[in-house]
Amino acid sequence: MGQRLDIVTKRVYEPAAAADGHRVLIMRLWPRGIRKERVSVWLKELGPVPELLRAYLDETITWDQYVPRYLAGLERPEAQEALAELRRRGATGRVTLVCGCADEARCHRSLLRAYLLDSPGANSGLRPRRARRRAARPAQRTAHRARRASARRSRSR
Repeated sequence: MGQRLDIVTKRVYEPAAAADGHRVLIMRLWPRGIRKERVSVWLKELGPVPELLRAYLDETITWDQYVPRYLAGLERPEAQEALAELRRRGATGRVTLVCGCADEARCHRSLLRAYLLDSPGANSGLRPRRARRRAARPAQRTAHRARRASARRSRSR
């Protein structure tokens, strides 16, 4: 039987802590202002493919459409290699998945955590701990959408 994976998520801009264990960056692009010492390994293949992320950010697809497409992308051979590396690190201690998304409830790091904890052999027969979901406040969502719309309008001029 395998050992239970200890996987947590955190925003890459939050300070690193000794309890983080292996800090694994799961973004396609290196985040601005982050030094390489703050990350143990960069597994960019676990970030969403650029086309999928762009479609979600431009609101051409919804979160409900994004989720299965992201999870399907984890079946690519290069993503499977990165997942194997992540599991190897998880066998030696805690793994902290980090990326730049501000809203953890709508971020691929929480999807990846659930995917890893739900995968066969990950939990020694124990039920996975579920990530807490915090609902974004409606005012925050509205303000965020307004900023994105404004940015799109200024780019198209």
